Amino acid sequence: MKYRRLGRSGLKVSEISLGSWLTYGKSVEDNVAERTIKQAYDLGINFFDTANAYERGEGERVMSAALRSYPRESYVLATKAFWPMGPGPNDRGLSRKHVFEQVHASLKRMQLDYVDIFYCHRYDPETPVDETLRVIDDLIRQGKILYAGVSEWTAAQIEEAIAVADAKLLDRIVVNQPRYSLLNRGIEKEIVPVSMKYGIGQVVFSPLQQGILTGKYKVGVVPEDSRAANEEINQGVQGYLKEDVLKRVEQLGEIAQSLNISTAQLALAWVLHKPGIASALVGASRPEQIVENAKASEVELTPEIMEKIEELFPN
Repeated sequence: MKYRRLGRSGLKVSEISLGSWLTYGKSVEDNVAERTIKQAYDLGINFFDTANAYERGEGERVMSAALRSYPRESYVLATKAFWPMGPGPNDRGLSRKHVFEQVHASLKRMQLDYVDIFYCHRYDPETPVDETLRVIDDLIRQGKILYAGVSEWTAAQIEEAIAVADAKLLDRIVVNQPRYSLLNRGIEKEIVPVSMKYGIGQVVFSPLQQGILTGKYKVGVVPEDSRAANEEINQGVQGYLKEDVLKRVEQLGEIAQSLNISTAQLALAWVLHKPGIASALVGASRPEQIVENAKASEVELTPEIMEKIEELFPN
């Protein structure tokens, strides 16, 4: 496994990271989740991602329980807050009250003294950015958060956060977590350039587009054990099960075969060869999946191969 600096920070994270969205605490049995997380750690993956909203804390609980046997300094753990955690008017968003309470609730659930990264899980138009950044800065100074980040913010919102932090001498965000894959390249035009300008690294989620880019889906064929066949976790999958998309993925598989790697490894390697990327965040429901995904860190792609892939999946 190779490691990269997270933005302009000194923190080094594995090129492949493991997340718990739609998997741990939900569709994957706890014992299988634990084996998968431990397999990831054994492969050299040091970066693990969860959130308070993932099954109302169950994702955090499962992830942290599996990591508890390892030295705390040996892994990087991220969590988030924004989405509703209760019915009350202050049980959501990025107000000082909600962020403060949710960070402490996450630490209690995970039995930790601190989290390495805290993400604002979305932008909150109802809370001033300086209020949110101030409470994060306070928690950083208390040693409960080490680094600040955002997820799915626009380029303008990221620039606003940097300007506010600099004006008020608060800790800057160092990481953004957007959706990014061969089938979803929206961050390339504005978000990546702005982030690189300010030293913000990208930790991208859904780099395999919810499994579409693994090559397991064929025209008219949905495997019974796949995400698309599971109504609980098939968010965003059905819209990509189109003949044009699946035929291009099949061609991607032919390129992968010529390189003696899997389609998934090629799709992940492409992400890791793009500017500004610190880590590709994958979801694995079985240990063998994370074994395959981790190998993408070893794949070197020539400019010619990158060009072929770009022709198949233009932005």
